[in-house]
Amino acid sequence: MRHNKSVNHLGRQSGHRKALMANLASSLILHKQIETTLAKAKALRMYVEPLITKSKEDTTHSRRIVFSYLKQKEAVSELFRVIAPKIAERQGGYTRIVKNGFREGDAAEMAIMELVDFGASEVAPKEAPKKPATRRSSKKAAAPAAEGEAAAEDTKKAPAKKAPAKKAAAPKAAAGKVSTKAAPAKKVQAPRKTGK
Repeated sequence: MRHNKSVNHLGRQSGHRKALMANLASSLILHKQIETTLAKAKALRMYVEPLITKSKEDTTHSRRIVFSYLKQKEAVSELFRVIAPKIAERQGGYTRIVKNGFREGDAAEMAIMELVDFGASEVAPKEAPKKPATRRSSKKAAAPAAEGEAAAEDTKKAPAKKAPAKKAAAPKAAAGKVSTKAAPAKKVQAPRKTGK
């Protein structure tokens, strides 16, 4: 029984628990919304709300106190520059916990925790990072589009046409030296695609 025990230990030693809370709080401050278990969200609310209250007074002392809890410069600057001005007139209750069903696998109760003044409309959805283009050909793509083939042929032919002009310029630069041997041909590779 947890009679009169205000701290949920979350099944961790104190050092691990402090690191967990610091990481969750930094993620909440940077992303304005996180998904975690309900127990962690309730413990995080008690951890992060005093820090948000402390950020209302932008002094070096309060920044150092908040940094001692968060341990991330980016999170501290985000808290004092972006979040603090928005919650300046709010007297408390900076976070919201919304239950989000049960996790598949261990059936843990999940929740979404977000900052109240940064609703779902203000939190920009992240775009999926684009995969870099590879130089390998895909065997799965049996019939690429005709436009793609034409563009690929143009890029392959373009460097080949420019290469003889560069070779012809080399003997002119070495005027005065006469050689009877033909210069060995250099391989010219197609330019790499940067994926932009």
